[in-house]
Amino acid sequence: MSIEKDGNMIKNTIEHIITDRLIIRLAKPDDAEAIYAYRSDIVANKYQGWHPGSVEEVRDYIENMPQTMDVADICFQFAIISTDEDCLIGDMGIIFTNHDRMQAEIGCTLNKNYQGNGYASEALEGMVNYLFETLNKRRIITSIDPRNVASIRLVERLGFRKEAHFRESYYLRGEWVDDIIYAMLKKEWVKKI
Repeated sequence: MSIEKDGNMIKNTIEHIITDRLIIRLAKPDDAEAIYAYRSDIVANKYQGWHPGSVEEVRDYIENMPQTMDVADICFQFAIISTDEDCLIGDMGIIFTNHDRMQAEIGCTLNKNYQGNGYASEALEGMVNYLFETLNKRRIITSIDPRNVASIRLVERLGFRKEAHFRESYYLRGEWVDDIIYAMLKKEWVKKI
């Protein structure tokens, strides 16, 4: 897919999102081992839907992702790299949905060893800005298990507002759990910043 910007055609791909302490880029097959190491920790990631069964599962997923952005209903996995330690500390999933891909769903997982240091806020803020400003998305949503209080506080700090609470709507590891949807419109983000 190409978009026109200032009279020039550019390919709608992502280079890197750079924040004060992070580099966010599409995940690469070489990232599979690091992602698997923390994603497979079911206790630390009890509210996450994806617990890969092997490094190969992660690698296969990454290898089969499209390399251009804005493909509908595909979850793009992004690596979150700490510039201080030059290592992968987490990942984000982005899915483009709804009405010509003008909406995106976003999720973030950090290695438990890096939680509580503001990295998730920084990464999400960088990605939200990229989705609204560079890809010109209209609306971003996130789906959160209501028991995940830390994630709820995080998205509320970023300015997301609660739109829905679905009772027992998501089947997670043998039980039906609730699902809360938070959202933000581009005009709300622009007003916030």
